[in-house]
Amino acid sequence: MADTSDYPRGESFMDSFRGILVAYFMPENCYDKFFLDFDFLDVPCLKIVLSKALGIAIILGSVLVKLPQIIKLMRAKSAEGLSFNSVLLELLAITGTMAYSMSNKFPFSAWGEALFLMLQTVTIGFLIQHYGRRTGLGETRHTVTTDWYCPLILIQAATNFRNGHTGQLSAISVFLLFAGSLARIFTSLQETGDSLMALTYVISSTCNGIITLQVLYYWNSKPEHKKKKNKKNKRE
Repeated sequence: MADTSDYPRGESFMDSFRGILVAYFMPENCYDKFFLDFDFLDVPCLKIVLSKALGIAIILGSVLVKLPQIIKLMRAKSAEGLSFNSVLLELLAITGTMAYSMSNKFPFSAWGEALFLMLQTVTIGFLIQHYGRRTGLGETRHTVTTDWYCPLILIQAATNFRNGHTGQLSAISVFLLFAGSLARIFTSLQETGDSLMALTYVISSTCNGIITLQVLYYWNSKPEHKKKKNKKNKRE
């Protein structure tokens, strides 16, 4: 009897491969166009695949996107330059995005990073409070009370401008958040078709862009330099 064990295995592998692609990256008609008709230049299908791939990449990246910020805070044992109120409102915005997406039954690839960002933002907020108490509650309370009614991004931006540096703000996290919010504009339009969702990420990209520009502008400005400059001015 001929050995046909290899055929079912091959068929099983192709079925699994097709199942993964159809489940996460493309609808069945796009799979047929790519792998049966070999039409790799079908624009609608390319847009779908690109959107799905970007969405999954953003979710995977979000698992670690704020880790550099957390590590920087723990190493410095200081939260200087970070506004707790900004983190608090960011947490509110993230949970709002999650609730809106879930209520509208958007695919997880369109909003999944919000779940991981929420967990990391909570950690950052805890560290700011922890190190804020350690370095003095006066400064932390001042930040919370004076910036509470400001728009979300202007809170951190105003803090940076007032300090003349970005303190313990992680450049890596800022750059990744900016890039992710830009990519989300495309994926939101492609996967949800929700103009409000897309507008949210347009605003988010603009806000993250402001902080990104501040990080670049204050790149060589350090808290220690600022303190020395202030002491010198007082002596004069």
